Amino acid sequence: MRMDVSILVDRFVAAERALRTAAPHELLDAVRHVLIQRYAARSVELFMADYGLTLLQPVSVLPHTTEPVSVHDSPAGRAFGAQQPHVEPVRDGLVRLHLPVTARGDRLGVLSVTLPDRDRADEAVAELTDVAQVLAHEVVVAERETDVYMQARRRDRLTLAAEMQWQLLPGRSCTRPEYRLGAQLEPAYAVFGDNFDWSATADHLTLYVTNGMGEGVEASLLTNLAISALRNARRAGLSLADQAALGDQAVYAHYRGGRHLSVLMLDFELATGLVSVVDAGSPRMLRLRDGVVERVELEAQLPLGMFEDTDYVCQELYAEPGDRLVFVSDGVYGVASPRGEAYGDAALARAIQATRLLPAAEVPGAVLRELKGHRGQSSSDDDALVVCLDWLGR
Repeated sequence: MRMDVSILVDRFVAAERALRTAAPHELLDAVRHVLIQRYAARSVELFMADYGLTLLQPVSVLPHTTEPVSVHDSPAGRAFGAQQPHVEPVRDGLVRLHLPVTARGDRLGVLSVTLPDRDRADEAVAELTDVAQVLAHEVVVAERETDVYMQARRRDRLTLAAEMQWQLLPGRSCTRPEYRLGAQLEPAYAVFGDNFDWSATADHLTLYVTNGMGEGVEASLLTNLAISALRNARRAGLSLADQAALGDQAVYAHYRGGRHLSVLMLDFELATGLVSVVDAGSPRMLRLRDGVVERVELEAQLPLGMFEDTDYVCQELYAEPGDRLVFVSDGVYGVASPRGEAYGDAALARAIQATRLLPAAEVPGAVLRELKGHRGQSSSDDDALVVCLDWLGR
């Protein structure tokens, strides 16, 4: 017999209230308590995706008391990759529901809930999927006040430069009716200066893809300065070209031309697909349209901070519904194989074709794994950044 609708509503409201009133570091305890009490859950675990997007790390008291699980070949990983609930039968008739913990397309992790039987799981899956979404939003808010969830994301210690870079990012994926975005940085635990940034309004999406200069903390400081200047200009309502000019002035004023920053800046008009572009340096843009991958040739302009008072000019192009746009730093297309062969546009085109059926959030990781195979056993001496945008239009 199906449960009364009022009971279903009451227990979901109880779960939502428990999460919204819990202390930031106690979200897992709060949701665990209410799911055991109201849903007869036998166990409840929260896993956060690590910075390299290879593992789901447990949220627990450090050092971790629960083993991490693989993103690529585990039941929890299937829920994370597909962004759909996954049902896993376990011992003695118990069933474990793995539920994506995602906030506006930003994939944070997985909530795993063990229930007494399959009927109970089928009855509760829709509600628990909503509970996991509420949990995701609360985690995002809680991270302003606690390190618990950020600590859970790391399987190794981040370098100081990487810590600075990850703190600067908006997220690793996002979804809106007009587009889907995904991005990834490598080496995730020791990234220097590469960066991405995005911001959306009712009518526009602004995207920056940054190729940093230098190594370590110095590279991260340069990128932080430039991105902060660009955000300052963007939030003041300036045009894309003026944003570039202000970023250029900020970097030049500090480094006097001794350091500069390459950035590809794009502004998408959501209603029409009109894209304004400032190409200030080395990041590249490739487009998959109607099954064909081609490099989008842009009007190259000077990197930010190279010379004083550089003027920047926008060019325009159109994104069509169904387009996939892939942006890469020189740490991708310039990487050499053991035989000295650069990865290049041809290999990138093959990788984009090979990943065409994957969602945008999965593409950057897949391309970077392909890049690692090209590089061989040697470790990278440069950052690698991949951003994927699927344009759906209105």
